[in-house]
Amino acid sequence: MPDLHPLAGVYTAAVTPLKADSSLDLESVPLLLRFLASRGNHGALLFGTTGEGPSFSPAEREQLLRSVRVFRQQVQGFRLLAGTGTPSLGETIDLTKLAFTLGFNGVVVLPPYYFRKVSEDGLFKWFSEVIRKAVPSQGYLLGYHIPSVTGVGFSLELLKRLKDAFPRQFAGIKDSSHDADFARSLGGHFGADLLVLNGTDSYLQLAVENKAQGCITAAANLISPDLRSIWDAMQLGNDPSEIQAHVTAQRHVLEKYQPFAPTLKALMHRLHGLPRWSIRPPLLALSAETEERAVQEFSAI
Repeated sequence: MPDLHPLAGVYTAAVTPLKADSSLDLESVPLLLRFLASRGNHGALLFGTTGEGPSFSPAEREQLLRSVRVFRQQVQGFRLLAGTGTPSLGETIDLTKLAFTLGFNGVVVLPPYYFRKVSEDGLFKWFSEVIRKAVPSQGYLLGYHIPSVTGVGFSLELLKRLKDAFPRQFAGIKDSSHDADFARSLGGHFGADLLVLNGTDSYLQLAVENKAQGCITAAANLISPDLRSIWDAMQLGNDPSEIQAHVTAQRHVLEKYQPFAPTLKALMHRLHGLPRWSIRPPLLALSAETEERAVQEFSAI
């Protein structure tokens, strides 16, 4: 087995704790991160899709990113990734610089998602600017591939250009395409040279069989022990199919209650006793009836 990338492993795309007025609940962030660290995660991504990242201003993101410094000192070895992508090149550069200044292990960067017909040359130039101006020589940037949301994705050709130009700093991608064929293509084209962290729990076994080196998923807020069991089994050469089937069933229940953030916050409160964190518009909290149905269905798996 080839050497694993320093960022390889199981990550949660963490929810963002919010008060009843939908402002940041900074006091709850260490509680959330300790919960995730205790459940098999190698690390967490802050301000991804599940973390409602695009709903927060750069100032709010900075406030939360700065707030985790004490946690980092207290919980050694737990990696933190920051979602720093915005449609603005300047904002993305500033947030990315900040994340590395604060000691984050890496950043996950959305493509600029407003101009959906942009050329690959334009995307290459945009990411090149971010890397040159904001990613230190020993830093890691992951592109965030979620074309169903952004309308802008990473082709195999674009990934190769970025990897060739920035062989260390452009580590790879968070693949949230939910496309099994794309997962196979990534492994076939790049092997282990491109760090792929899969974003679809039901494809984790398939992705790792095709050279992915872990995952960053929404459902990991609830099911990270199972995801870690799949990861550990595969590192030992064991068959995780039975655990994968259980994870896939859990994922299928959660997919009935999208978007994920309101559902995950409700279930984390109901099943694990975490605070009942609010949701920021345009997302809305589940109705009492829907929440109860989600709890019952998920608990029955």
